[in-house]
Amino acid sequence: MKYKILQGGCLTVLKAMESESVNCVVTSPPYWALRDYGVAGQLGLEPTFQGYIAKLCDIFDEVKRVLRKDGTCFVNLGDTYSGMKQGNTETTKNKKVVSDSFTKPKSNLQDKCLCQIPSRFAIDMTNRGWILRNEIIWQKHNCMPSSAKDRFTVDFEKLFFFTKNKKYYFEPQLEPAKDSSDMDYRQALGRKNADRYSLKAPYKGNFPKKFRDDNMRSRRAVWVVNTKPFKGAHFATFPEALVETPIKAGCPVGGVVLDPFMGSGTTAVVALKQGKNAIGVELNAEYIKIAEDRIAKETLGDFL
Repeated sequence: MKYKILQGGCLTVLKAMESESVNCVVTSPPYWALRDYGVAGQLGLEPTFQGYIAKLCDIFDEVKRVLRKDGTCFVNLGDTYSGMKQGNTETTKNKKVVSDSFTKPKSNLQDKCLCQIPSRFAIDMTNRGWILRNEIIWQKHNCMPSSAKDRFTVDFEKLFFFTKNKKYYFEPQLEPAKDSSDMDYRQALGRKNADRYSLKAPYKGNFPKKFRDDNMRSRRAVWVVNTKPFKGAHFATFPEALVETPIKAGCPVGGVVLDPFMGSGTTAVVALKQGKNAIGVELNAEYIKIAEDRIAKETLGDFL
């Protein structure tokens, strides 16, 4: 399988890409007002979350153009609390970028209020014509402890599943059925209805193990995936296990997976391991080097 990494601002790079040339998009954009990645022109340092969401959705307008008609798009996005200070920096160089270009984020919300950025993003995406098929919960059993003493610890993020058309490529994903779910179905539908629907398409794949021969069921939308440290310099890396299922489900073997915010190259690594081609877009030259080294070490991918 093959890959390529394109350096530059993702909006500019995407505009130069061929229309309908990508099967699947799996990505995690920089979150608003949380990190400075030490490079001019980066996303996430906009003074308001409204400006951030507008810029992000403009990028996904181009993603939609390069996505095939039967394409899929998975976006992991986290939230920000109103009034919080700008978040993590990595080096003295990064801090200089903050002092030169960063404006303290503003919102019309009360301090300490969640900005609801993922929900606002999803709504704006659907207003622009995307079809939102799932809102998946990424639950982290090993989440970082919170220093806040006046709220509950947040142990999840959201992963949105979008398509550009009603008909699209999707390979159903299964998980082991649980014994308790059998009784849940019978109680909800009544035994007669459960027996009647369980053996018929398309219901069979969604019923628990007594209704299937392989003791499997359609995968649910809450995924328990622990975070994993990454030894490279990139400090906002999502785990390979999080993107394995979207790439399996949303891209055929031999297809092309795009990550417009490539970072350390997780999406490309998983795509190549699954027999798919990969394209990454990254603004930071240092992260491109990290991604290239990682891909060379972990896969047998060749340059496109």
